[in-house]
Amino acid sequence: MADSGVVLGVDIGTSSSKAVLTSRDGRVLARASRAHALSSPRPGWFEHDADAVWWADFRALTRELLGQVEEPVAAVAVSGIGPCYLPADGAGRPLRPAILYGVDTRATEQIAALNAELGEQRILARGGTALSSQAVGPKIRWVAEQEPEIHRRTELWFMASSYLVHRLTGRFVLDHHSASQCDPLYDLHAADWARDWAELVAPGLPLPELLWPTEIAGSISAAAARETGLPQGIPVTAGTVDAWAEATSVGVRDPGDTMIMYGSTLFLVQVPEHPAPTPELWTTRGVFPGTYSLAAGMATSGTITDWLRGLLGGEFTTLLDEAAQVPAGSNGLLVLPYFAGERTPIFDPDARGIIAGLTLRHGRAELYRAALEGVAHGVRHNLAALAAAGGRARRLVAVGGGAQGSLWTQIVTDVTGRAQEVPRHTMGASLGNAMLAAGALGEEVDPARWNPLAHTVSVDPARAELYAEYHEHYLRLYPSTVDTAHFLARRQRQSGER
Repeated sequence: MADSGVVLGVDIGTSSSKAVLTSRDGRVLARASRAHALSSPRPGWFEHDADAVWWADFRALTRELLGQVEEPVAAVAVSGIGPCYLPADGAGRPLRPAILYGVDTRATEQIAALNAELGEQRILARGGTALSSQAVGPKIRWVAEQEPEIHRRTELWFMASSYLVHRLTGRFVLDHHSASQCDPLYDLHAADWARDWAELVAPGLPLPELLWPTEIAGSISAAAARETGLPQGIPVTAGTVDAWAEATSVGVRDPGDTMIMYGSTLFLVQVPEHPAPTPELWTTRGVFPGTYSLAAGMATSGTITDWLRGLLGGEFTTLLDEAAQVPAGSNGLLVLPYFAGERTPIFDPDARGIIAGLTLRHGRAELYRAALEGVAHGVRHNLAALAAAGGRARRLVAVGGGAQGSLWTQIVTDVTGRAQEVPRHTMGASLGNAMLAAGALGEEVDPARWNPLAHTVSVDPARAELYAEYHEHYLRLYPSTVDTAHFLARRQRQSGER
């Protein structure tokens, strides 16, 4: 294959999509982003329209970038939010909006039923992860039970990345990492579908061919070339979930490497020496053949700050500047950031957000800083769960939109007592996808050259000592309020049903 041409990486996020064009040796040539809507038709439901969001964003971003470079695109790699469930007909046409990852909590009854049928310990042992709102299997069963006509017509199903791969190449594939989040449909140790359980969860549902994210799934079809402007016939890799593409962008490949992804939600990906399934985390297959990962995820992070901005007014930069003037501890406020339930390590879709310590003297600056601190306490909680599972975090790398400013990363560093590396490029998954596209062309991809370290956020010992005291109370806040949170969650659901 000729050495000319650039590579394209595209990522579909929760509230925006991003794309980047790079040279085959890692020089960033052009980048673009596009905001999109997140639909929540009922409390606990979160959806995307696959055509109006995923495919429309891909086409718009691609055409925008193609106008900025002269060299042709030589390969494409994509990623997206996941795990998701998008049922489609035999032609790949979506039959309903995609049900999103762990923030969508509609399938709680199906989780309980599958646990009873298969056994919680058997599910954990075979798939590596306890069933939660993150798992795809319960979402599939929810559609089968609640929307039987949709399920009857389903001939293909996708996540965000695999839907784009299908639109681009016509192939029905899914990468091993994404599949390993389809509990209880995937056998972690066999690296294959658990076909007996898949037939139990969704009888007759077709299972896509499994590939590693590093493998080529197919080539750009004539129809996709017309719609996107990409050259017909160039290779497209299998794709993967956004957080794992982002981890690739900062060289999280060796045991102990840990990525903290600051975005609408917050995600941690760690490479373990050996897989260690635990009910508090996700144990999955990794990006590269034969690898595993431990992962943790918070249901809300940037979405809380965006919600506060809408309530309080002001621009993000103004709110951050004001919050930076507030001392550590936010003048006696403590936030439990479970505003959309919580994923790891408590796996409680009915957990609810709490702002503790409010007085009439508190203003928006304290509220905003307390929200950042609450997320930071959640990070520390998850790092402790990783350590308990045998995942020693030897290196923390900050990525995502929230890593671009200094306040949030400094707060997380001080709360956790762990320094963080910040790379030059924090555009994240789209850059990781460009790396995978270059690798598919046979290039030697060195993460240190593609995305070198920009600076390190160091711990302030005085603030770390103060936050350690706050963290003890943070850990007590959920257990002491869980009954009230569950009562209110039930009331919210009843209200949403009327």
